[in-house]
Amino acid sequence: VGAVLTIPVVSAAVLALLPDDRTAARLNALAALLTFVSAAVLFVERPSAGRYLIVDDLNVVFIVLSTFVGFTTSVFSGSYIAHELETGRLTPAYLRFYHAMYQALMFGMNLALLSNNVGLMWVGMEATTLLTAFLISLHVSRESLEAMWKYLLICSVAVAFAFMGTLLAAAASPRAGTPSALLWTGLVAAAPRLAPMLL
Repeated sequence: VGAVLTIPVVSAAVLALLPDDRTAARLNALAALLTFVSAAVLFVERPSAGRYLIVDDLNVVFIVLSTFVGFTTSVFSGSYIAHELETGRLTPAYLRFYHAMYQALMFGMNLALLSNNVGLMWVGMEATTLLTAFLISLHVSRESLEAMWKYLLICSVAVAFAFMGTLLAAAASPRAGTPSALLWTGLVAAAPRLAPMLL
């Protein structure tokens, strides 16, 4: 589980410093491949649930699918984003930004999918929303900035509802007011005793 989160974070930091766009594109694809392989290993070897992270029958499918799409997209986007540099639509600095944000986005998605803590899952979703907004506005133009603001407006409503749901789920728990009230494992175990009105 640690590799699925650590590889994108370390890669994002390295990619932010790399001056060569071709090397950055290759490293981005390699990091996405390593993250996918690390996620696929979770089908075979699952760590026990902790306070912050969990791998179960449901989220392992989503994490493997998400990292696979992340890998294939990184391979395609390497040549696509290089073409943007050749045509002068982007500068090398923007390409560094793109590759670093790509891996940061992978981290946010992986965090949301692997979280055992509902609050941490919400943080992962919010991080994914903000990082995607930066990628939408990569071409600093009127159209891309307008698209970014529309995206943020729509997602902010969804994230606000998710935050309200997080608070209500914690309040419905018999362990309300304790850190374990936000754990998926605790909520599932206490499902028959959750306050139905709040849910």
